[in-house]
Amino acid sequence: MNILIFGPNGSGKGTQGTLVKAKYNLDHIESGAIFRKHIGGGTELGMKAKEYINRGELVPDDITIPMVLDVLKSSSVGGWLLDGFPRSLVQAEKLWEALQKDGVKLDFVIEILLPRQVAKNRIMGRRLCANDNNHPNNIFIDAIKPNGDVCRVCGGALSARADDQDEGAIDKRHDIYYDSKTGTLAAAYFYKDLAAKGSCKYIELNGEGSIDSIKQTLLAQLA
Repeated sequence: MNILIFGPNGSGKGTQGTLVKAKYNLDHIESGAIFRKHIGGGTELGMKAKEYINRGELVPDDITIPMVLDVLKSSSVGGWLLDGFPRSLVQAEKLWEALQKDGVKLDFVIEILLPRQVAKNRIMGRRLCANDNNHPNNIFIDAIKPNGDVCRVCGGALSARADDQDEGAIDKRHDIYYDSKTGTLAAAYFYKDLAAKGSCKYIELNGEGSIDSIKQTLLAQLA
């Protein structure tokens, strides 16, 4: 099973992606993790990507696409769930072309719907667990408030990403995501059009629900 997942920063797509990964034994491929690996390793591509990420801008396609496609081709488990890519209409088109060329089937595309202001509030309240960044902790959401200064799931130390507290950076990221003409929503709608033609199945989820309710709705539609 091969899946794309879309959702604005703050929508909980990382959390839902982790749940789907565990359920179906998938490689959870996050473009951000691919970038961080290269940045941490000091590679040439990583250093180039870092310059754009620090400005809250899209990393150019000639850096991003080769990284992502190589990882997809190396997946050797039950399939993959791709999170954080494509982020533009051009990337969506190029990814589809590459999948078709290699005979790789795209089974599902998931879009988590969330109003822009709600997404922004969630980002600013987000806290990251030192043991697992996908452990949900948010000081502004009652259901997943941390236990004081430690992770509600495992008790690990918590921190806030500097860019999560930068409203200007958040607005830049959301400008890219909510752009339905050339940005990330345009990429999602590209696959929605393909789904209407029977090329894959498109699932829309209400991101304002609880983690469990979204999970149950999603798993029921993936079954």
